Amino acid sequence: MTLTPRPARPDDRRAAEALLSALDLPLAGLDACFSTSWVAEAGDGASADGVTSLVGLAGVELYPDGALLRSVAVHPDWRGTGLGRALVARAIDAARDAGARDAYLLTTTAEGWFPRFGFTPIGRDAVPPGVRESVEFREACPASAVVMHRPL
Repeated sequence: MTLTPRPARPDDRRAAEALLSALDLPLAGLDACFSTSWVAEAGDGASADGVTSLVGLAGVELYPDGALLRSVAVHPDWRGTGLGRALVARAIDAARDAGARDAYLLTTTAEGWFPRFGFTPIGRDAVPPGVRESVEFREACPASAVVMHRPL
């Protein structure tokens, strides 16, 4: 089965938190990107408790000097299906459509995966000040996280 990413809705918030938590990804700053996030859900979209059953997520925070790709998460059962690629492509397109000229990300585990989208490692000091002031840079990701960039 192929899943098609769709824009996140407010009622997806709890499911997004659950997915990120299950994958040990930070929740800090999720509010800053949730309205510009893309999700994928399996099944009919709701569980018994009314929470959507998200299996994928990718968000983008928009700043005057760049976009920050974040909260890229795919449930292990859906890895290798192209879902992560589709989610990232949608988030990058959304950043470009919003006028961003550059995209940045931080990762502690996927520095080998993001080059397929044109991301290359850079130093933290090469990231513009507005993006560096994000919660992701200031609090959510450790100083050891790899910083990556791609022009849009």
